[in-house]
Amino acid sequence: MSVATAASPALDRFLDELWAVEGLSDHTLSAYRRDLEGLAHWLEPRGASLESARAADLLGYVSARMQAGARPKSITRALSSIRRFYRYLVHQGEREDDPSAGIESPRAGRPLPDSLSEAQVEALLRAPDIDDAVGLRDRAMLELMYATGLRVSELVGLEQSEVNSRQGVVRITGKGDKERLIPLGEEAAHWLARYQREARPDLMDGHPPCEAVFVTRRGGGLTRQAFWYRIKAHARRAGIESPLSPHTLRHAFATHLLDHGADLRVVQMLLGHSSLSTTQIYTHVARARLQSLHAEHHPRG
Repeated sequence: MSVATAASPALDRFLDELWAVEGLSDHTLSAYRRDLEGLAHWLEPRGASLESARAADLLGYVSARMQAGARPKSITRALSSIRRFYRYLVHQGEREDDPSAGIESPRAGRPLPDSLSEAQVEALLRAPDIDDAVGLRDRAMLELMYATGLRVSELVGLEQSEVNSRQGVVRITGKGDKERLIPLGEEAAHWLARYQREARPDLMDGHPPCEAVFVTRRGGGLTRQAFWYRIKAHARRAGIESPLSPHTLRHAFATHLLDHGADLRVVQMLLGHSSLSTTQIYTHVARARLQSLHAEHHPRG
């Protein structure tokens, strides 16, 4: 008898129920046991069990499986077993809540987002002419987007009241009117402060007050299209030939965080994704880059 089975009497009762009521085959029952014992083993060193797991525990398990390279199909199958187990516990009156209810399966077959290497990002950030007010504005926007992972619409729509320079955060209201606080980081905070101090007064000279943080020479906020045009111009100046999209720096933000060991759930919160399954696409980007680096630099790559 395995450790997980001995520590999880509810699992034995669940499997007995499946065998007695539905007559499932030994092969199918073994698959259920394998999926649930895998979860139990992961929960045990974290002070939880199958019977006591919360939604946050299950999200952590899914995140760990994704970052370990498990295929979406494998995670989906395990989640199917997990959901059925917790529905059984609720039906039996052993739990009042189903911690698996709001957890979505990862989506397979989604295209990988365009991203940039860290060296390419550095080249792009240095491309604007910071001796010019518009160039300094662009540098601050690029730094902020890379530091925070903001959507382009969130970046151009950012208002003065949403920036807390003292605490070093921006307050963003994203999709579904969900609010999130995102740290700026020292570099982005430096360029934002310099833009506010040196460039914005120049751009706003002679114009009525405007709540937008980033403004044009006409004294109004930028459009998404205008900023996208500026990104492409700076990318050409930086010699970047990789495919770009309006969210390229947002994708780079997420990918580079994961490259450097960030937890997938943290990246999910920073990006403002409602579902972990949306964020998991970046694990594939990071893994593909690691494989590419290995092939390029390892003597037996």
